[in-house]
Amino acid sequence: MKIITRLLLFIFTSSIFAQQPATKEDVVQKALQQKEQMVTQSLVKNIPFENIGPTVMSGRVVDIDVNPNNTAEFYVGYASGGLWYTNNNGTTFTPVLDNSPTQNIGDIAVDWKNGTIWVGTGENNSSRSSYAGIGILKSTDKGKTWANVGLYDSHHIGRILINPNNPDEVVIGIIGHLYSPNAERGIFKTSDGGKTWAKTLFINENTGIIDVQQAPNNFSVLYAAAWERDRKAWNFDGDGENSAIYKSTDAGSTWTKISKNNGFPNGNGVGRIGLAVFDENTVYAFHDSQFRRKKEEKKKDSNVLTKEDFKTMSTTEFLSLSDKKLNSYLKMNGFQEKYRAENVKQMVRSGSVKPVDLAKYLEDANSLLFDTPVVGAEVFKTENGGKSWKKTHEGYLDDLYYSYGYYFGEIRVDPQDEDAIYVLGVPILKSKDGGKTFKSISRENVHADHQALWVNPKKQGHLLDGNDGGLNISYDDGENWTKLNDPAVGQFYSVYVDNQKPYRVYGGLQDNGVWVAKHNAKIDKSWHQSGQNSYESIIGGDGMQVAVDDRNPNIVYTGYQFGNYYRIDRESGKNKYIQPKHSLGESPYRFNWQTPIHLSKHNQDILYLGGNKLHRSLNQGDDWETISDDLTNGGKKGNVAYGTLTTISESPFQFGLIYVGSDDGLVHITKNGGTWDKISNSFPKDLWVSRVIASKHKKERVYVTLNGYRWDDFTPYVYMSDDYGKTWKNINGNIPNSPVNVIKEDPANENVLYVGTDNGLYTSLNRGESWEIFNKNLPNVAVHDLVIQSEAKHLVIGTHGRSLYKANIAPLQDFTDEVKKKSVHIFSIENIRKSNSWGSSWSKWFEGYTPELKIPYYVNSNRRVVVDVFSDDIKVNSINIVASKGFNEVLFDVSFNEKGLKDYKKKNKDAVLKEAKNGKTYLPKGKYTVKINGEKQTFEVK
Repeated sequence: MKIITRLLLFIFTSSIFAQQPATKEDVVQKALQQKEQMVTQSLVKNIPFENIGPTVMSGRVVDIDVNPNNTAEFYVGYASGGLWYTNNNGTTFTPVLDNSPTQNIGDIAVDWKNGTIWVGTGENNSSRSSYAGIGILKSTDKGKTWANVGLYDSHHIGRILINPNNPDEVVIGIIGHLYSPNAERGIFKTSDGGKTWAKTLFINENTGIIDVQQAPNNFSVLYAAAWERDRKAWNFDGDGENSAIYKSTDAGSTWTKISKNNGFPNGNGVGRIGLAVFDENTVYAFHDSQFRRKKEEKKKDSNVLTKEDFKTMSTTEFLSLSDKKLNSYLKMNGFQEKYRAENVKQMVRSGSVKPVDLAKYLEDANSLLFDTPVVGAEVFKTENGGKSWKKTHEGYLDDLYYSYGYYFGEIRVDPQDEDAIYVLGVPILKSKDGGKTFKSISRENVHADHQALWVNPKKQGHLLDGNDGGLNISYDDGENWTKLNDPAVGQFYSVYVDNQKPYRVYGGLQDNGVWVAKHNAKIDKSWHQSGQNSYESIIGGDGMQVAVDDRNPNIVYTGYQFGNYYRIDRESGKNKYIQPKHSLGESPYRFNWQTPIHLSKHNQDILYLGGNKLHRSLNQGDDWETISDDLTNGGKKGNVAYGTLTTISESPFQFGLIYVGSDDGLVHITKNGGTWDKISNSFPKDLWVSRVIASKHKKERVYVTLNGYRWDDFTPYVYMSDDYGKTWKNINGNIPNSPVNVIKEDPANENVLYVGTDNGLYTSLNRGESWEIFNKNLPNVAVHDLVIQSEAKHLVIGTHGRSLYKANIAPLQDFTDEVKKKSVHIFSIENIRKSNSWGSSWSKWFEGYTPELKIPYYVNSNRRVVVDVFSDDIKVNSINIVASKGFNEVLFDVSFNEKGLKDYKKKNKDAVLKEAKNGKTYLPKGKYTVKINGEKQTFEVK
């Protein structure tokens, strides 16, 4: 399901917001250094995370770079999922940016002659989930190591070009900050491999460069697209008079504007521009025109009412409408059953409703998008190097941009055919007549949103398409595609777990819907054989929050952006739309992109859903009551839904003790499910309340995190209160600067907290006094959501770029002051079930299965330790390892060592021990003891 609601127009009541200070580059660099130092000192650095997929659906691709001499070898850059390499045509991929400080990418460029890779960090799309970067990363050893070569304050990179004849000469287009003006934007050039940079084109602090392209075989001739844009949490202005096309004839040292009064649009409505250069003089420009369309008179069927009719209709005219005609309008436009002709006319007669209200009832953030259409996508061409431009087609390229062309803007031309061009949006189109006519080359296994395209310059029809759903390859010019989704690079907004055995993991993804799988599902390619992937799609759109009925795991509440939620019965397959609806005459509710829901633990029939007001259903979403007034600052004029609730939490101690937070910085509490008090007066103003959590350990305790990303403020705001929010304590401690998305309190140990930021995960063992970076096997990626499966003692994290991970947090839950004082402590060891498959396989051609028993322990200093395993008084095996201060884990393969086997046989002469095919002898069923420096713990082979 494709929900076309990214850039929406909704008029809000204005309010005054205090601008937050933008984070300076030195603060960002210091934070990265601080984080790097924390890794070596972290007490939890040896507790591993395991990626649990999914890979069947993917994340947003921003760029592809292919070896021109071996097209089976290429790199793929994901918006927030890092850089991946393949040398087998996409059969498998290897991550090459995991040892860098970020996974956020705007553009990549590869010098294939010497293996040098350039990565412009910070996504080039100006989406609500486009993360800022940290400058330009460069690797001279194919990604083994990375160096930051500057432009730290660029935030978002549009394009990188390497001179094919001089790899030290690089030209970079920088879009700049997304949420604030800055000077480090425009075009920068280096001639010494990034040691120094020269700013060769600067327009102003709100206008950057989204695209730069070179003329084939002549790096001296470059074309660039300037883009003026300004994003706020409540509004996105993606056009301006400074958006234009520039040209250089000296390899980017100087520039001239070539789109002024010569056929290309000029003025405030000029939006994002993409470029495709066929030769020095022939260039295509793909423009997102924000100029309004000319109003066309349409013949109107007099028997069909539209909402425009009601905007000018008098009360007398309204009452004279036939009931049949009015009911047709009401039913066709989804009015609630209670609104039918007879009672609506009575409401108008009484004066409680006016005719215009029947138009306003429909004018939410979604519908207004289509009431004010813009020109949208259009293609221009120059054949004289930019002296003049001409539109290639007549009419409009409808159903391609849907009024959010800022999210796309890429165009390609076939190097072998001047008339063969490709334009990317929703869907992807190709033209074989120079842009006069187009046809779609999207197919059933290709995601709808297209962001990057590589066209083979030597073999026509060979394409690599990067989209919001990953990567696709075609050899017949887009008539058929193969999906190349091997990396786990899903962009999760939310994650949830249920109580089944094995428990299921649910997650909502950016533009890829909501999916579910068993937590221990195999993430491999075996599903191609079985026809059933471990992950199952529940709903489409941009996947949002999930709640599952504890009594019946088939009842799932979830949905897509802007509060479009459903109650899904997975057993029957029935879905019921359950979004609360405002009353006729009332202002429409405002729903956040990530609308929060909360299923009450006190009664699983009770569901909460937050708009700008809090709504409660006592019967699973069938009916709703509004239990608050507006709990925001009242909205703000703009084209993005704003002044909305973002988080809901109900105390497990008391029904009706509820906290909510908003996107404009407010936190409220009610102790009776209806009387509200604001408790956020002492917080920094206007920031996004990313999470509020009512404590499971103390009734009066509550945690709040604020996110300043939409103000370019990267301060980690983390607060705790022990008096229902009357007073607050800042507990961000030593967390390096990075906006905070989520906080979770451990359900078993009140001293243990977890915080997810835009650049990683942290845990505190002392309730926020200090924090440990928590990142073994986890790259520097945005952590959007956290959930704990209490029985399994697993922490499951939803990353926005690297899918889902889980870790065993049982040792953290058992960590006490007493344990901390000990030199060594062994935590509980899970039992293991004996299997005849240990050390064997069904065929000699395959490796045998090796069991793994995890032995978790804690040491209070760096030291060498000996882990001894005993059967009664017989030492059956011994492991000598170097342990780091903090939590550790040794993997034991449950086998005898040579001496242990000999001693065991000597004492147990009747024991039947069979050597496995791999030459090892495994422990028989029984109880065993693990000892480390006098400490001991038991486990059982069952």
